[in-house]
Amino acid sequence: MKITFDIDCTPQEARTLMGLPDLEPLHELYLERMRGFITEGLTPADFERLARNWLPGMADGFEKWRSVFLGGAGKTKS
Repeated sequence: MKITFDIDCTPQEARTLMGLPDLEPLHELYLERMRGFITEGLTPADFERLARNWLPGMADGFEKWRSVFLGGAGKTKS
């Protein structure tokens, strides 16, 4: 015997039914930050944080890498 149930609900209702946390505020915060990156662009401080996360072993030579990347982008060291 096979029994099926069709439940008609929104994604938010389904998450509540399954007991999952409401991550909408976190999602909105993430989207707002991404909008800021798009409108304002990456600052040298943002680039430095990204590079330190992506290249953890490059901490000693970071200033050299920073000058190469920022020099190529036409920016000066601040």
